[in-house]
Amino acid sequence: MSDNTTSPRLTDISHIRDLLERHGFHFSKKLGQNFLVNPSVCPRMAEACGANADSGVLEIGPGIGVLTRELAARAGKVVAIELDDRLPPVLAETLAEQDNVEIVSGDCLKIDLARLIAEKFGDRSVAVCANLPYYITSPIIMRLLESRLPVTNITVMVQKEAAQRLCAKPGTREAGAVTLAVQYYAEAETLFSVSRGSFLPAPNVDSAVIRLTVRQTPPCKARDEALMFRIIRAGFGQRRKTLLNSLGTLGYSKDVLTAAMAAPGVPPTARAEQLTLEQFAALANAL
Repeated sequence: MSDNTTSPRLTDISHIRDLLERHGFHFSKKLGQNFLVNPSVCPRMAEACGANADSGVLEIGPGIGVLTRELAARAGKVVAIELDDRLPPVLAETLAEQDNVEIVSGDCLKIDLARLIAEKFGDRSVAVCANLPYYITSPIIMRLLESRLPVTNITVMVQKEAAQRLCAKPGTREAGAVTLAVQYYAEAETLFSVSRGSFLPAPNVDSAVIRLTVRQTPPCKARDEALMFRIIRAGFGQRRKTLLNSLGTLGYSKDVLTAAMAAPGVPPTARAEQLTLEQFAALANAL
């Protein structure tokens, strides 16, 4: 574990510009690159994920290493996956004093994450901590959860609107298909907000840090998880319609749906947003 926390220079805008200019780096809108320059955010994120000398942390998209340094100061080992092949030379400079950090080049949506965790962390307890690009937040989070990786929690910065959706309570206007999917795999909570001025370049929206504490077992039992999630997606895909109408797109007749909905006590007039996760599981089991 390194004793070095974030250098003040890594959150100094003029130093960052000089650093990136020396390496010929230009921000990519396509990759959703916004680097944190608020010095108070990364220590809070690193603390929130619970990293310690005996544990490991998987980071996705380290940027120039501001959060990485904070994680390295707390964790026994940090492995950071970076898609942009222009950044490893920058990270080699900014993380030169951290001997417990390893940079892995690649796409976290394509890498075999279970194998990576097994190879890099061994028997260590592992958490995920990252400042996620807005454009790919949900796919990354769902990949992490659906893969059932051996991780304790996923502590990530996301767009504030996405945080509200991911951490919404079922039955509220903010809740959607992804809300229920996240709830099935983890307990979600919003930790704190982060203003748009905390980044370089500044995005057009504010952010929030959320923590998903991974469940050991789901809160309800769906005999066919894939079917349950198809039903959830179909229901929320036409959320203004009743389930009786929206689930017709899956090929079920109204008679079959009415009988299946009766089992968990779902009225024929119900819409997707009115159901609990347990009711969706019961509906899937009945079908």
